[in-house]
Amino acid sequence: MGRLFDPPEEEPAGREVADAEDLPLAARMRPRALEEFVGQSHLLGPSSALRTAIQSGEPHSMILYGPPGTGKTTLARMLAEYADAAFEELSAVEAGRAEVRQVIARARERRRGGRQTIFFLDEIHRFNKAQQDALLPAVEEGLVVLVGATTENPYFEVNSALISRTQIYELQELTPEDIAGLLRRALSRVGGSVGDDVIEFLATRSGGDARSSLNALELALDTAARTGSPVTLEDAEDAMQRKALRYDKAGDQHYDYISAWIKSTRGSDPDASLYYLAAMLEGGEDARFIARRMVVLASEDVGNADPQALLVAVAAAHAVEHVGLPEATFALAQAAIYLSLAPKSNAAGTALGAARAHIREHGAALPPAVLRSAAYPAAKALGRGRGYDYPHDHPGHVNDQEHLPDGFSGMRFYRPGDGEPGMRERLAAIRAARGRDA
Repeated sequence: MGRLFDPPEEEPAGREVADAEDLPLAARMRPRALEEFVGQSHLLGPSSALRTAIQSGEPHSMILYGPPGTGKTTLARMLAEYADAAFEELSAVEAGRAEVRQVIARARERRRGGRQTIFFLDEIHRFNKAQQDALLPAVEEGLVVLVGATTENPYFEVNSALISRTQIYELQELTPEDIAGLLRRALSRVGGSVGDDVIEFLATRSGGDARSSLNALELALDTAARTGSPVTLEDAEDAMQRKALRYDKAGDQHYDYISAWIKSTRGSDPDASLYYLAAMLEGGEDARFIARRMVVLASEDVGNADPQALLVAVAAAHAVEHVGLPEATFALAQAAIYLSLAPKSNAAGTALGAARAHIREHGAALPPAVLRSAAYPAAKALGRGRGYDYPHDHPGHVNDQEHLPDGFSGMRFYRPGDGEPGMRERLAAIRAARGRDA
């Protein structure tokens, strides 16, 4: 019974199965054993949960999250092979609930025959909530071992109910060294030869994508074979073309790159700031979003150490609105450099945070009657505003009247940092003029 319901890739009798050597190089190089797997040592180390699940033949439901070409499909197939389980594969881009029901029906038949089913659902984040919910009963009953694959952060894109029933594994981009080793192994298999400069180029330009590097190598070898010449670096560049930028402005990269830009700019590194700005712009990020973050950073991280920073950031935001892209990129670059090199102070945000924390804990005391509004009838009869001391009537425009509520005269929230020497001196002088301790 189990063989009757094996997955589609097991060809029915009478159909000629393609010779493995006719498959694309990337498919031929797909590892069938853990010892052949490249990268992801953080997940496949000795005694790790994922390695144990594969080798023991006792897989559990999981979501594999990571960039393209890092081995998500390969790991799913290994789970099935080591467990001697049937392998069902669907793409959430094309499949719907009907296809899922068919997979589950076949899995139910297999279970009657004592065989397990690995259900690999690629691009699982493309399923909507209802489609994802349809998977829950089969996962809970153990009808299928679900292996979802996604390039998007599953905590943003996958239902919490499904996440709670699966283990999340994050795969990382392969290093250039990983890719170079894989390319040399592929050359050994096909009997080809290329120069180290070609290997290095493909390894560094593949963006950690094993599939992309192998496809480019195969195309370069085919091109050279047709011309009868050795593979040149120009062949490799032509095969690779321009590396595709992995950036989804509606997904994980949206948050990662803006976070990196903020932290680099806060860290006074203009080169890193420009790098992440360029990555966002090349990826199609909304320039207004970038400009808004610049305005926030100008106050949060520069503050009164350089009040001009806020003006620069706001001007950049206006340029985005009134000039638009691509010309407004010059204003964004100018603002990024200015904010990076500006002296830094978070004293304003820290001071407000301290004041808000005090209010949340103790409540807001009423202002002194002398400071309260006297703009309505009978206010003065209630003592509102009576005795207010107008600061402009005093030298330096400073009076010694208490402004904090009764009992809070010694409260201090704002403490200028080293980046605000001018503000610190001014505050000290004002407090001295008002007869207050610094």
